[in-house]
Amino acid sequence: MSFFIFLYFSFLLFLFHVASSGQPLCHDSERSALLRFKESLSINKSASSDDPSAYSKTARWNLEEDGDCCLWDGVRCNEETGYVVELDLSSSCLYGFINSTSTLFNLVHLQWLSLAYNNFNYSIIPSGIMNLSSLLHLNLSDSHFSGQIPPEMLQLSNLESLDLSYSWYLQLQHPGLESLVEKLTNLKVLDLDYVNISSSLPQVLTNLSSLEFLSLASCELEGNIPSSIHNFNNLIHLDLYWNKFEGQIPSEILELSQLEYLDLSLVNISSPLPDSLGNLSSLTYLSLKYCNLQGN
Repeated sequence: MSFFIFLYFSFLLFLFHVASSGQPLCHDSERSALLRFKESLSINKSASSDDPSAYSKTARWNLEEDGDCCLWDGVRCNEETGYVVELDLSSSCLYGFINSTSTLFNLVHLQWLSLAYNNFNYSIIPSGIMNLSSLLHLNLSDSHFSGQIPPEMLQLSNLESLDLSYSWYLQLQHPGLESLVEKLTNLKVLDLDYVNISSSLPQVLTNLSSLEFLSLASCELEGNIPSSIHNFNNLIHLDLYWNKFEGQIPSEILELSQLEYLDLSLVNISSPLPDSLGNLSSLTYLSLKYCNLQGN
């Protein structure tokens, strides 16, 4: 009899937990996927040594303390479905390799993923990334990936924000920047600082009509800054620092009325500063250091 009483009260506690949390318990398959992803990596403080606030978010992921993965550090679930929609493991001291069989790519409802400021030991970004087709935000900044950015990433057509910056050994060449621009047309934020692109800026770059933040610092870009850049009507931040451009600063850049941040330092241009530079009335940051500019 006492056993049935125990079951009854256990069921009441379960109902209370669901009601009080305001969301359903996470799905068993996703809880298992998160735990197996955790087990595939080690914790090493030096993996996030550049961030003094770094700590292991996955350290307390376990069934003993709380089986509801929606309450785990770095995890957020949809309040109606219980599916994991956000995973923020930035600066989590994660170290190891991620391959295409990783259970991370079983979390197909993810809309927001950050693995920034960890150390994945110069592994290649897995082609399994294409399974996360619902992603709106992807941040792999300074996470020690290397090699060519896989073409499968260009299948993430819903992306609004892509940050691969400070991945010193990443390349975007085959496919290149032009292919990325043609596929990921919903981008509002694109940060590829220090990714080796080694090409000119494609004219189709302006297909990204919703772009608000563009940072391509030290990407080995060459050729001219295209005059069609004025089509970025919503651009607030433009950083082209330390590239191999030539020619002149296009006067069209002065038509970016929303621009607040502009960095053209260490860009190989030799031309007079346009008189209309003062038209950028929203500008709060301007850097033209070490350019071969002429005139007053």
